[in-house]
Amino acid sequence: MKYIDISVPLSQDVPHWPGSIGFSRIQTEEEGSGIRNSVISCDVHAGTHIDAPAHHLPNGTTINDLPLDLLIGMATIIDVGDAPNITKVLLERSEIPHDVKRLLIKTSNSMLWKTAGNHFVKTFVGIKPDAAEWIVSRGICLVGIDYLSIQCFDDGPKTHTILLGAGVIIVEGLDLTAVGPGQYHVICLPLNITGSEGAPARAVVCPINAGENI
Repeated sequence: MKYIDISVPLSQDVPHWPGSIGFSRIQTEEEGSGIRNSVISCDVHAGTHIDAPAHHLPNGTTINDLPLDLLIGMATIIDVGDAPNITKVLLERSEIPHDVKRLLIKTSNSMLWKTAGNHFVKTFVGIKPDAAEWIVSRGICLVGIDYLSIQCFDDGPKTHTILLGAGVIIVEGLDLTAVGPGQYHVICLPLNITGSEGAPARAVVCPINAGENI
């Protein structure tokens, strides 16, 4: 089985949301022993990460209480090309199977990880509220996108609240450059941080069909 890493490596060079502390790591070495130790400091929404309902809902589920079975299993990846935003109409035209429970959306954002460096790009592609309502109506339990927020930069929190309010787990900051549309087995596990509304995650996928475009 060939698993493909769809996570963004965490380093000081990873772009971060305006106002966020981002990610930093300081390494020390014990004198004379050669033993090294690193101390990290980061926003829990840095790089590839998961939003739990508590991110926007006062009494929402926290990251340590998310059901693991929702974070592991069959997923569909769609590629929306150069679409400027993800709308209900776009999703309806994307031939998404009716039994999909986990949906990962590849957009032009994925190229930003290589072309924009550590610069945060405000014009990234996001999911509009009508598309979020469509996702909920289809019974999808996990949705992921390839930049730091599921919603467009200039939009309010409605996309988040629609999804999280329905118990949909949000995965943000994916790098989908190495995968094409199709069916995959996904594993996306966050750090088990008690009481946190989010956490960095490592996400990998394995194509189900031998002829998958990757």
